[in-house]
Amino acid sequence: MTVADPLADVNRLFLDTAPFIYFVEKHSTYLDRCREIFQRINAGEIIGVSSVITLTEVLPVPIRDGDNQIEKAYRNILLNSRNFSLIVIGNSVAERAARLRARYRLRTPDALQIASALIAGCDAFLTNDRGLVRVTDLKILVIDDLEGIG
Repeated sequence: MTVADPLADVNRLFLDTAPFIYFVEKHSTYLDRCREIFQRINAGEIIGVSSVITLTEVLPVPIRDGDNQIEKAYRNILLNSRNFSLIVIGNSVAERAARLRARYRLRTPDALQIASALIAGCDAFLTNDRGLVRVTDLKILVIDDLEGIG
């Protein structure tokens, strides 16, 4: 399926950590797919959402490696992008995550990400973690299942 097909009915899309890594670090296999999604968000066709968990997950490697350019790119895309918001983890997200962990046996970061998506009213969750397709509370889109456009 192409990127456009599963996004046809999506107004608010939660992006897990992987799409940011693929886009910012220009991953050869996934860049075109992720670029298409980020272009749609920038154009306002889709509202993008993620959580502070993503910021925590993308920054350690560039910080450790002293790669200020990549570190700055992550901060810029997560904190300053148009049509995009970053969810702060509060009590309601934490409690929803606990319920998701109990129901689906998710790891804490995954449960927090999905809980953030649900509380933010997202229609779909973009990840490359095929293990999350067992979550039925919202539409899970796996990047490996999408074909790049262009």
